[in-house]
Formats: sequence, structure tokens, C-alpha cells
Amino acid sequence: MRKACPKISAVCGVCFIMGSDRPFTAGEIRMLKDKDIREPLFDFLEETYGKIRILEEKTMGRSRADAVMVMENALCGIEIKSDADTYARLQRQVKDYDLYYDFNYAVVGTSHALHVKEHLPDWWGVITAELAEGRVDFYILRKPMPNPKVDRGRQLGLLWRPELLQIQEWNGLPGYREKSKLFVRKKLLERVPDALLRRQMCEALFERDYTAIQEQIRAFRAEKKRGRAGR
Repeated sequence: MRKACPKISAVCGVCFIMGSDRPFTAGEIRMLKDKDIREPLFDFLEETYGKIRILEEKTMGRSRADAVMVMENALCGIEIKSDADTYARLQRQVKDYDLYYDFNYAVVGTSHALHVKEHLPDWWGVITAELAEGRVDFYILRKPMPNPKVDRGRQLGLLWRPELLQIQEWNGLPGYREKSKLFVRKKLLERVPDALLRRQMCEALFERDYTAIQEQIRAFRAEKKRGRAGR
């Protein structure tokens, strides 16, 4: 869970005035860049959704998600289009987001607010970001709806092998340690009800420990290698 931001200066419905790492001065050009949006955005999302975990820069197909919001029962992709960005890659990015996430948001600077909906499916949510009284102001222009194109198999591909193993254990399934990751994903899709699998994926991502995972992966590969040698 992200730590709540102590710099909230006003709350009104779904519109929040959030603090950034430093105040913007009156003399600065009022154009928001990606780095201005990220941290205040993550605090805004926690204030809005409660228990979440943010994973940044996740590869998905041929694109990269700016952020993934892990919730208790769903994954939400987040694409940031600052005032300095264009729509040049958005069509390709939207297709990839729709394969991997249960919900999706486009977070845009004010220069995109009037037109971004024209570039997005109806089920995508839109959050606007603008400067207000020297701080970044977020407003949910459109709430996201469930993504009808999400592919649970591809979503499982976001998990590392030890995380897949954990889900197998939660469901009393064999370890399949000598099988491929693709084989394990297919078995989980076959044997675990979709709603339960989605919730367990989120739980695994909440528990992800970047400091321990490399050792876990090395241990898993060593055990798999020993198994092959013993046959």
C-alpha cells in the first residue's frame, strides 16, 4: 500500500489538489511533463481507490505500460500523456493495454483533455491533470468500465515463475517444475475459476518482493536442473 500523501490541500468529489515534489512557481511555463504527473497521480489513485500497489514501466506485448495499478480484484493499466506527448503511438498502446488489464486509464494533460476520448475505446477511463494554484490537480473525466478484450493468459504472463508456483500451491495443483511457463499458465486457466484466479494474481503482485525474487528464481532454476539430471 502506498503511503498517503500529506500534501493534499483540497478534496471535492473526485477532484483532488495534490502536492508534487516541489511547488510550481507562478513564473514557470504551465505545461505538465510526465515527471510532474507521476508521484502526485499515484497519491491521488490511493486516495481514490484505497489499497493499491503501483508497478511502473511494465512490458506488455510490443508496448510498455507507464504504470499498473494492482487492486484487490483487478489490474488497471495507466497510460500517461503529458502536455509534451503526442498520440503517435497511442493506437498500438491501446491494443496492448486491452490485452493485459481488466481496466485502463489514460491520464492526460490539459492540452489533450478535449480530444483524448476520440482516440480511446469507450471502456477506457480518463483522468485530467492540470496546474491549480501551483499544484497538480486531478479530475476523473470518465470512469473506466470492465475491459471486454482482456486475455487472462497474457495477464498471467506478467507473473514470474515463483509467483505462478505460489498460485499453484494455493489451489493444490502439482508444481510442474519441469514444464514450461506456458504450460503452467494453461493449467491454471483450465483448473482455477476466473474470478478466483484474478484475485490470486493480484494477491501475488501485492506480495512481490523485488529484493528476494532473483534468489527465488535462481533456486527454482537450480531445482529444475537437478530434476532433469536425476532422470
